[in-house]
Amino acid sequence: MIYPKDDHEAATFTVLNFVAEDVERTVDELNGMGVQTKIYDDPGMPTDAKGIMKDNGMAIAWFKDPAGNVLSVVSA
Repeated sequence: MIYPKDDHEAATFTVLNFVAEDVERTVDELNGMGVQTKIYDDPGMPTDAKGIMKDNGMAIAWFKDPAGNVLSVVSA
């Protein structure tokens, strides 16, 4: 359970990572539910059209919760 805070300010960094067996499939499911995973446009963190960054066998995609906190799905 997460409690609300009236004067909440979203963090500017990833606050929670969810491990996913298949990041690509998980991103497709999130996008299908209306979750936007393409939130970064940074040459230092290149992502594909879905917002997935792949590096050395690892995949990660970021998205924001309704309060604006950055969350991610990351490969196992």
